[in-house]
Amino acid sequence: MPGRVVVIGGGVVGACCAYYLARSGWRVTVLDRGRFGMGCSHANCGYVCPSHVLPLATPGAVWSTLKTLFRRNSPLRVRPRTALANLGWFLGFARRCNRRDMLATGRAVRALLTSSRSLFDELIRGERLDCEWEAKGLLFVFQSKAAFDHYAHTDELLREEFDTPARRFEGGAVSALEPALKPGLAGGYLYESDAHLRPDRLMDELRRVLLSLGVEIREDCAADGFVRENGKATAVRTAAGELPADRFVLAAGAWTPLLNRELGCRVPIQPGKGYSITYPRPAVCPSHPLIFEEHRVAVTPFRSGYRLGSTMEFAGYDDRLNRDRLAILTEGAKPYLRELPTGPAEEEWWGWRPMTYDGLPVIDFAPAATNVLIAAGHNMLGLSMATATGKLVAELLGGGKPHLDPGPYALKRFRV
Repeated sequence: MPGRVVVIGGGVVGACCAYYLARSGWRVTVLDRGRFGMGCSHANCGYVCPSHVLPLATPGAVWSTLKTLFRRNSPLRVRPRTALANLGWFLGFARRCNRRDMLATGRAVRALLTSSRSLFDELIRGERLDCEWEAKGLLFVFQSKAAFDHYAHTDELLREEFDTPARRFEGGAVSALEPALKPGLAGGYLYESDAHLRPDRLMDELRRVLLSLGVEIREDCAADGFVRENGKATAVRTAAGELPADRFVLAAGAWTPLLNRELGCRVPIQPGKGYSITYPRPAVCPSHPLIFEEHRVAVTPFRSGYRLGSTMEFAGYDDRLNRDRLAILTEGAKPYLRELPTGPAEEEWWGWRPMTYDGLPVIDFAPAATNVLIAAGHNMLGLSMATATGKLVAELLGGGKPHLDPGPYALKRFRV
């Protein structure tokens, strides 16, 4: 009979873990160091994207990254001090930049993404979530013919290795498909299996559903360790006191490494800061979510708004909003869109993505406390992987047969 479980982390991964655990009969409490749903899950681009199977660590990624680091408006920024302080992480990333590791990671990523895509359909329909869900695909758009033709190799790889095909639109055909784009672009690739939603609306709806299932949500309640006995945790320690439970799920995203000593391992997560700007919908608004691959800028049209997002900044746990990074988003969108948003933004935002050097999350039990299950390190795909992760966590804690092989997400792949 399921007992009591504490989920540490009130982002989308923690919320989905809480949901599937509650549906399995567990008595669930969710702890968050801040406000539920207000971390990296709040204002990301909202993609649920089976197309994103390839990790950042691909052949040639190190050289292409180095070439952009010294550009003023580079979408990737790495502070030298951060790189030196975390040299092992960056060397681990460099070692993974080969075809064999890329394909192995891609297959494990695909399993989570494909499962999550199906589970989102079930969750949204079954719980009647009002989160602006739309299944219109995701359109990659290219300004130059050279970049458009070069991407054909990636499209072929996705099609042949991962059964993830795209529809190709050359020249004016891409503007005919998406009239919000400027004429004269080189083309685009539409991944029709992808979908999108508004993340803050999703988190509001998940809170509603969790409360209806009897889940307790405690905000402004940071976990700083565990009470352990005989190789298991008996309680989680917080500033408000100890909270006992039978099982624990650590879904704290980029904060997870702060508990490494308590876990008995080193979870290699770096905070990668992403940015977004949310505006009212412009008069000429895209109907498809868009990615401008050459400029690393994403556009998400919601029914209630419009968001520009992306960039990556490795600056440690720096909690300042860098306005230069926001400017990259608007500048990067200019060559593509017929109409840019005008007037004041509704929200300017940043969030820490929990980046592992191999591009895979950790979904495994902690060595120092075998009833603590880590579910963290989802990189840039926390939303896209959340439902499959939540279901897998419930299966692992319940002792049932998992619907996915958990092996690729185990800690043993690192030197812990």
